[in-house]
Amino acid sequence: MAPETPSLDFDHYHQVELPRLLAEGRGALAAADDLEAIGALAFRLPSGSAYTYRPIPGGVAVEPGEASARVVVELAPHLWADLVRDLESASGLLYSGRVTLRRGSGMRFVRWEPGLRALYHGRRVFDPDTVDLRDAAGSPLDPHQHFRLGDDRDAMAHFLRTAGFLLVKDVFRADEIAGMREAALSEERGARPGDQRSWWGKNAEGESLLCRVTRCDEVPAFRGLPTDPRIAGLAALSHLPMVPRAEQTEDGVSVLIKNPSMAEGLSDLPWHRDCGMGGHASMCPVLVFSIYLYPGRPETGELRVLPGSHVASLGFIDATDPRAPRGISLAADPGDVSLHYSDVMHAAPPPTGDGPFRKCVLVNYARPDAYNHRGDQSYNDVLLGRDDGQVEHLEKVAERA
Repeated sequence: MAPETPSLDFDHYHQVELPRLLAEGRGALAAADDLEAIGALAFRLPSGSAYTYRPIPGGVAVEPGEASARVVVELAPHLWADLVRDLESASGLLYSGRVTLRRGSGMRFVRWEPGLRALYHGRRVFDPDTVDLRDAAGSPLDPHQHFRLGDDRDAMAHFLRTAGFLLVKDVFRADEIAGMREAALSEERGARPGDQRSWWGKNAEGESLLCRVTRCDEVPAFRGLPTDPRIAGLAALSHLPMVPRAEQTEDGVSVLIKNPSMAEGLSDLPWHRDCGMGGHASMCPVLVFSIYLYPGRPETGELRVLPGSHVASLGFIDATDPRAPRGISLAADPGDVSLHYSDVMHAAPPPTGDGPFRKCVLVNYARPDAYNHRGDQSYNDVLLGRDDGQVEHLEKVAERA
């Protein structure tokens, strides 16, 4: 159940609370995201009350009205309050059609999100060039390090807590992987566009291709995965108590299918966090397991991560953009398992070679007290509104707002 929270008054917050936070240094924290290049952002209520966040050298100024704003976002008071509380996100609000852009580009609103999180929550902006990760002995942490189930658990727990992810080799046997491959293929064959449980995209030839099947908890080959001692043992490495999400929701197990030459949909994912559709404050950290059925490599469709990014924020950027950070690749083979916190920035760039392409079974763990403040099965349900099952790219959604 969602806990009761005090209401936020739009005017009082902008006239009293936010100026106090700015005086405490939040503006300088937000300015690390080069907000001047994005332009001033205004929030406006349907009543007409509005405030503009205007970037200034080394900080942010909050001003009444919207005249100087490059982007004006109109939304209901409770949605603005949930955005302040980190229950909603710019992307989730755009995908669900619950905001109206009165001026400017929806993508500029999205690009403001790290700055907003810095202003509202004091969460720093992630800089991959200055991150300094250390092992338990104080030496530089090797982000390419991988582990095995029998390795020192304290070292594994420290790596997970520090880097935000872990790659564990040879967790599942070849016969187990073979069984999961068959089950995954059966789920793929049963998926239909518009069934509200599968994600679809289109390749360069315009063919509709399946990218993900969700709610696979009752598939016999997958049913026991959330409580498998190997998965549960890895989840126990977390610094917080974690339980299988299959106990909380029907979206605890899914199958991810990587495809080549994708032109539309959410297959080649940009740098993102898994709570990008909302629910950070109510859900995170979620622990996401990937059980590799086929290799994860650049040529087959790799998973890339930004070590240490789970304690900061990074703006939306495509993984293939020359300005984007590179991060590191998780070089996984069939039977390997990777796990990452939902706040770790990660990306799935397009495959560079021939198949078989990456395919994984995804298993999620979350805090025992995690909840969905919207009351839906999954925050990602906002992606599944189309009858043809296509999940549109965020930039297309933002254009229509």
